Amino acid sequence: MTFKVSKPSKELLGTIMLDGSKSISNRALIIRALCEDDFPIEHLSTSEDTQAMESLLGTTEEVYDVGPAGTTFRFLTAYLALQPGTQILTGSERMKQRPIGPLVDALNQIGANITYEENEGYPPLRIAPPSLSEKNQLSIPANISSQFISALIMIAPVLPRGLNITLEGKLVSRSYLQMTLDMMAYFGIQYTFDEDRISIAPQKYIAKSYRVESDWSAASYHYANAALADEVDLTLGGLFEESMQGDAVTAELFDRLGLQSEFSEYGVRITRKEQTAPAMLEHDFILCPDIAQTMAVVCGALGIAGVFTGLETLSIKETDRIKALQTELAKVGVSFSRMPERFSKKSGKAYYVVEGKADWESAPRFPTYHDHRMAMAFAPLSVLGPVLIEDPKVVGKSYPAFWKDLTTLGWQIQVESD
Repeated sequence: MTFKVSKPSKELLGTIMLDGSKSISNRALIIRALCEDDFPIEHLSTSEDTQAMESLLGTTEEVYDVGPAGTTFRFLTAYLALQPGTQILTGSERMKQRPIGPLVDALNQIGANITYEENEGYPPLRIAPPSLSEKNQLSIPANISSQFISALIMIAPVLPRGLNITLEGKLVSRSYLQMTLDMMAYFGIQYTFDEDRISIAPQKYIAKSYRVESDWSAASYHYANAALADEVDLTLGGLFEESMQGDAVTAELFDRLGLQSEFSEYGVRITRKEQTAPAMLEHDFILCPDIAQTMAVVCGALGIAGVFTGLETLSIKETDRIKALQTELAKVGVSFSRMPERFSKKSGKAYYVVEGKADWESAPRFPTYHDHRMAMAFAPLSVLGPVLIEDPKVVGKSYPAFWKDLTTLGWQIQVESD
């Protein structure tokens, strides 16, 4: 299936309530599963990833198939490592290409019994009953996925001696790790987090009702729409200025591009400021890698030079997002390239540059690579002219109401034959 997406008017006016954060929802579900008492979770994400998490936490089947849900796979690896019985944890073909070795190694060191069913270091996994040891010290690379570390620290309180983790090297996506710790603290867990060490003693989670805040990653696509529109008065419900989500930096990034965010108890109202867009946008996305695609497309659409760092994890997401951006932006005359190594030596960072201004004669066709964020990051180009988005239902992974919300705000969406 392919959608032809267009916006007849360049006005962006209206109000929508955004879905709950997928990242927060999945953590809340794992914490509830580790808690001795049940508690209600309000505004839970309706994403396929969260639905998979909730369903699998309630199953008694031997095979746990998460599909393409990476967060779900990683969090369940740690959770199932503590459970009785033997389970097979598997996923989509892409999931079987995404490394899980560092998390499995760490869990096995503290007494888990996890082996690989196919390729060493990759899903699927056979998770047998654990023989939890007295070992509570781990040293792990800090540049692995923060989801590996979050998976470990969420189970830490229920381990016999807790867990002390030493992080070696540069920490990636620290904001997501802090999100996990903040949520654990809400449920009564005490911890210490120094520069390179996290210590969590054995203790019990305290059941408390919880409301999930709306998803700032989802909000980034509507900010992108607003940046390309001529007139803007858009309200997004459920978003707050003081957020535990790293992607809340979206408001600050688009402030640089001329959008004003006014926060209230309901959410955020977005309007346009009286200023011209800058000639360049430079940002380190190490704390917010999920909005890097959005910003690359926006820079290309506005003809703004983008200078990006902190993209280390983009190649191991649902697809290689760096290669996908390079291929798809080129279709509208925009380049996304890595700067020569000599520019990286002094800072130790890999620099990527967006150059050119998007332009096309006939509607460009964008495959989505089974990646929800490719679909949603390229959809804002439709403010400038019609675009074709292949496999549009892929957005269900994180934001099932995405296309519905666009139509509410004035978009036209037609199903095209492939």
